[in-house]
Amino acid sequence: MANFNKVMLMGNLTRDPEIRYTPKGTAVCEIGLAINRYFSGEGGDKREETTFVDVTLWGRTAEIAQEYLKKGRPVFIEGRLQLDSWEDKTSGQKRNKLRVVAEGMQLIGSRDSGGGGGGGRSPSPDEMEEPSRGRPSGGGSSPRSTPPKNSPPPEPDDDEIPF
Repeated sequence: MANFNKVMLMGNLTRDPEIRYTPKGTAVCEIGLAINRYFSGEGGDKREETTFVDVTLWGRTAEIAQEYLKKGRPVFIEGRLQLDSWEDKTSGQKRNKLRVVAEGMQLIGSRDSGGGGGGGRSPSPDEMEEPSRGRPSGGGSSPRSTPPKNSPPPEPDDDEIPF
């Protein structure tokens, strides 16, 4: 049987990011997202529903979230669902919690805007280093800059090959 576990969410942070480090030094950041859904009720009245989601970010993405995100900032998260299960120490009951483990993050809006809007530039995925892909962090010249005249074209990245 085929399996597929992919989540894409865009929402606003409900609290400032909380970062910690594993004993081996890997960054882990916990954020909360509020995702609003607007719809019309049975009588045609406009309604709003908010869903709250906990998200875990790892590695360099976690550090970028800690540096650039604050409560109220909009963010786009790509990731997968993970079910955590444990036994409550006080009641002895089994507990479950569904969370999103981020595999990618895109900042939305400008650095200074608390609640969104445009006008700012967020780092592209190429500028955000992800340990699994080994991409360089932002700054400096772009790896896709125009090559000098009379030089062979650059080799395409594996991400650019359509098959």
